[in-house]
Amino acid sequence: MSNKLIISGSSGFVGQNLVPYLETKNWNVIPLSRRQKSSISLDYNNLTVNDFSSSYAFIHLAGKAHDLKKTSNDKEYYEVNTELTKRLFDLFLESDAKVFIYFSSVKAVADEVEGVLTENHPYEPGTVYGKSKALAEQYLLNKELPSNKKLYILRPCMIHGPGNKGNLNLLYKVVYKGIPYPLGAFDNKRSFVSINTITQVIDKLLNRLPDSNVFNLADDYAISTNDLIRVIALAINRKPKVLSVNNSLVIFIAGLGTSLRLPFNKERLQKLTESYEVSNNKIKDVLKIDKHFDTRTGLTATIKSFKAI
Repeated sequence: MSNKLIISGSSGFVGQNLVPYLETKNWNVIPLSRRQKSSISLDYNNLTVNDFSSSYAFIHLAGKAHDLKKTSNDKEYYEVNTELTKRLFDLFLESDAKVFIYFSSVKAVADEVEGVLTENHPYEPGTVYGKSKALAEQYLLNKELPSNKKLYILRPCMIHGPGNKGNLNLLYKVVYKGIPYPLGAFDNKRSFVSINTITQVIDKLLNRLPDSNVFNLADDYAISTNDLIRVIALAINRKPKVLSVNNSLVIFIAGLGTSLRLPFNKERLQKLTESYEVSNNKIKDVLKIDKHFDTRTGLTATIKSFKAI
């Protein structure tokens, strides 16, 4: 069996953590990028079936991320998230490679969740980002897969890990500067997934080769944004300050932010206050993982990393 893995998007946050992790497990990782950056890397334009044929697996991390500032052209999402994925999967099917892992998103199926999101939720994406991911998933799932090949579609929720700022960085700045968090009146529960959870799951999939399937990626329990503020405060030795400003007033201000294209807008408010619980039961059951994926411990490590940046 070849130990060669081709990984697209290796320069992104997930790739920067996954590549060295897999290399410690004796995998030979070949980065795939938009242009050849070194003698051992590959580029999308010149990729051939032969490149796949000499590989054991292809891990497709590359994608166009969700743009909260609304500056992206819709066409870009479909070109990168949908069409590129289709092209790479077709090459995989023609090759001798055994495993294709597609890094999708929970937003491919739902932007809002009632209860807990499982893999059985129907496709109801609400954004261009989600729709482009959903179309890629559907293409992969509708293609006939040879019996000697495996396809794993992974749907992570909000990812955290040392160095990954995102929306956590906004909350971090609020707590660090001693600014009261004004959204305490919003009661929610939100799932996160640690980058360590992601790397471990991918390694186990490559080695254990369960039946092809779609899997959510999440830590074991959800956490409210108010509790997240307290976790951040504890991690940086600050006193948490949570205020309960009238919901209607906050929603009105967020609406103005959307109209004026300010950082605090309706979509940002939704991300901070929505409930979005994701089940990880399926992946843990299939891979027989009894280890506890602890949200608070991972989030604390993430927040502490901000202080060094």
